[in-house]
Amino acid sequence: MGPGRYVFVLCLTLGIPWAAAAVPLKVAVLDDAPPLGYRDAAGRLTGFSVSLMQALCSEMAAECEFEPVKLEHLVDDLAAGHFDVAAVGLLSTPERRQKIIFTKPVYRSLTLLFTRAGSKPGQPEVRVSTFKGSAQERYIRDRGWALIGAQSAEDMVEQLRAGVAQACVVPLMTGLDLQKNGGFLALGLKSSVLQAAELESNASFGIAPQKAELKGPLDKALENIKRNGIFDRINSLFLPFRID
Repeated sequence: MGPGRYVFVLCLTLGIPWAAAAVPLKVAVLDDAPPLGYRDAAGRLTGFSVSLMQALCSEMAAECEFEPVKLEHLVDDLAAGHFDVAAVGLLSTPERRQKIIFTKPVYRSLTLLFTRAGSKPGQPEVRVSTFKGSAQERYIRDRGWALIGAQSAEDMVEQLRAGVAQACVVPLMTGLDLQKNGGFLALGLKSSVLQAAELESNASFGIAPQKAELKGPLDKALENIKRNGIFDRINSLFLPFRID
């Protein structure tokens, strides 16, 4: 056990806030996935997940350092200990549970399918765009659909506009943001919810296995902000509906 981790465990044992340990948490976030995580007009990180993690850090009296990452390598980087926490809504799949630790559920996750008129995933000429490294990507691969990976929502829109993709599969939050995009709306895609047990589940934040002692404080902080109304205020600020 490293000195920083020892100090934190000791502080927890004595009931001393994390801040007293002077060990900043390294937090991975997305900055290209509104409304979950993005940069505002001034270039500052914001969004539903980012704001939730800021509230959790405040609740734990923890100093947190936020670093934008790409979803594709997030789980592996977290498993390797490059970050302490991933403030990204992740599905707790069996494969991921072998690599990382999950907090209590943060919000409910749904998946949307957008298709062109007359197109259906599984048809030879229909290519489906989705985020690389996501649960949606595995879902598409398992069904043998033609797949195109995207790093961001902007990539996805360009693939659809160029005709490289004829459909896309995205988490609910991304779907909401896409429906505010004029270029995406001009495509006239039809939306539907994918009814699949492996996609309809709770999303949680991830914890590095090297930082297992963080689960208790994070779960407690999450309970507190849901009880004291902070979660609801953040929910209302970024989303048009409740997702707790």
